[in-house]
Amino acid sequence: MTAKTDFKTHLSVIDGATERMVETITGWANMNSGSGHLDGICRVADSVVPAFEAAGLESAYREPDAVTHVDDGGNVIEIPRGGTYHFSNRPNANRRILLTGHLDTVFPKEHPFQKVKRKKDERGEFLHGPGTADMKGGICVMLEAIKAFEQSPFADAVGIDVLLNSDEETGSHASAAALAEKARGADIGLVFEPALPDGTLAGARAGSGHYTFTVRGKSAHAGREFHLGRNAIVGAAKVIEAINELNGQRDGTTLNLGVINGGQATNVVPDTCVVRMNIRGRSPEDLNWADENIHRVIEAGGFGEDIAVELHGGIHRPVKADEGGTRALFELVKSAGADLGIGIDWKPTGGCCDGNNLAAAGLPNVDTLGVVGGAIHSPDEYAIIDSFVPRAKLASLVMMLLASGEAAWPDRLTPQ
Repeated sequence: MTAKTDFKTHLSVIDGATERMVETITGWANMNSGSGHLDGICRVADSVVPAFEAAGLESAYREPDAVTHVDDGGNVIEIPRGGTYHFSNRPNANRRILLTGHLDTVFPKEHPFQKVKRKKDERGEFLHGPGTADMKGGICVMLEAIKAFEQSPFADAVGIDVLLNSDEETGSHASAAALAEKARGADIGLVFEPALPDGTLAGARAGSGHYTFTVRGKSAHAGREFHLGRNAIVGAAKVIEAINELNGQRDGTTLNLGVINGGQATNVVPDTCVVRMNIRGRSPEDLNWADENIHRVIEAGGFGEDIAVELHGGIHRPVKADEGGTRALFELVKSAGADLGIGIDWKPTGGCCDGNNLAAAGLPNVDTLGVVGGAIHSPDEYAIIDSFVPRAKLASLVMMLLASGEAAWPDRLTPQ
């Protein structure tokens, strides 16, 4: 689709924004905002909130929902998480676009990877630093896209909602309800996770679930009263074996038993063992099959005399399919990219993000509209500087095409 309106005139306000965006992203990324570093998240928010308010959006804050976690001793505890920051305008608009991102990163405040450096190699100029791609760079792209859209003659036709959460990297448990609520009131979603290093977008996304099972036995001295003990680690091994047997029974479904904690000393029969696992599936049926079979294994028992098992967790990121309204939105993004001279393609991924949550609430969305970058979640993370302005133009053009009526609004999805 070639646009009839000369949108490039309205997008030209983003031209020349590269150095401003470099400065903004560097400033935000130089402030640590690991998911557990709430003071750091607040410091980043103190800079981000005024920037979005200056773009003409009203701001609001929502406290995080309670999140529980099983510690290494098998105790269910509540863990602190940051809240969500909301920005919006034109509350009475008939059409609404939801743009989402996250303030947190995977790097705790104690991590040595803390500062941004501007570098250049065969990839071109890039910012090397924590969160430059995932996703403080994406938040900056979102901001510039909104600013250009708000200066265009099409803005009055659409209401804008922005949601920035603080716990995406830990699964968005504290913000899931906020995401679902905003998704139900919007027509499309634009999520600013980084594109892949070659600029490809993520298409269909697998769904995911996290589970913890705590195995309880009875401690005893390994020398004097070994016979009185009930070994929780041995019991856990039986649970692990039974669950691992599920792998390979359903194509595209995996159950990864990833972490185990148990015991205190070799001369003590361990009375507690905690095992953590993750499941992935390509369809809602895959996830439900895995969930049902995990419960079946636990409920069947047979893990040893006086051995008890407690299960915690469940499915937390539903599957995101590349179909219906989401496919239509991908096609619109591809067409907009072509108008700007940007080649756009997408492919399925086993990773998850808040785009999964939005789709589960019925909102068609594209979730990798941020900067082009790579090596995320590692000390090699980078964001390609030459991608900043084009990606901001791409998102803004998608909004303008819809608001002007030159592009059709995608149909909503069936909620999961």
